[in-house]
Amino acid sequence: MAKTYKSRAVAEAHENASDLFRLGLIDKKTMQNFDRSCLTPVKMLTPAAIRRIRSKADVSQAVFAAHLNVTVGVVSKWERGEKIPSGPAAKLLTLASIHGIEAIA
Repeated sequence: MAKTYKSRAVAEAHENASDLFRLGLIDKKTMQNFDRSCLTPVKMLTPAAIRRIRSKADVSQAVFAAHLNVTVGVVSKWERGEKIPSGPAAKLLTLASIHGIEAIA
């Protein structure tokens, strides 16, 4: 999956830093810090926000779950507030909240 950046300018700055790293002009630790600062941060989404993402895409919980590679039960629990998304699912939900479900489809 391609990296998603905060903006086009940040993406270009990251590409330049990556080139400098490959040339040995930036050390690994500096590059890791740069990576963290450039990539889209994960949002803590409320159950209502998760429901809005799915509703805006006009898909069922089953289709939404397939896009996120989780079960329908997990999506249902997120939307009821019984569970909180974490890991890759939280990142995918963040991307979908910013760019629409098409970004993860």
